[in-house]
Amino acid sequence: MTQILFVCTANRYRSVIAAACFKDELSRREQENGWSVLSAGTWTTDGLPPMKDAIQRAKQIGLDIQEHRSRVVTGDLLQQADLVLVMESGHKEALQVEFPACREKILLLSEAAKGILYDISDPLGNPSNLDVVPEICEMIHTGFDNICALAGSKRS
Repeated sequence: MTQILFVCTANRYRSVIAAACFKDELSRREQENGWSVLSAGTWTTDGLPPMKDAIQRAKQIGLDIQEHRSRVVTGDLLQQADLVLVMESGHKEALQVEFPACREKILLLSEAAKGILYDISDPLGNPSNLDVVPEICEMIHTGFDNICALAGSKRS
């Protein structure tokens, strides 16, 4: 089974949306079998619900994330993942330093999807960044084949 892990800071908005969007794309392409899609946060507490704005914005595009609960990223989660997609360069750097054995499979979402390096802003720190959902989903949809290929090539 190929496992992909999406990571952001709190695991209550960006990584949750990315994971839900990736699962939706797998379903649309009838490729759900053989995939495990998870999300986690670098600076969070286990068991917190998604942000209300995330739930509302996800619902507007047909995604249901209400049952999600935050999870702290761990070495075990990183080891089990074939590909780890993070939202910010700070996430990538921190995880690569703390977990050097996983270094090669940790990429920015933008890097994996589009081959370019840029951060997806955190809506929790800046209310003007609340509408990152279209940006994340567009990256997942257009970069889906690239992401799948990377997940397959990075198998540990």
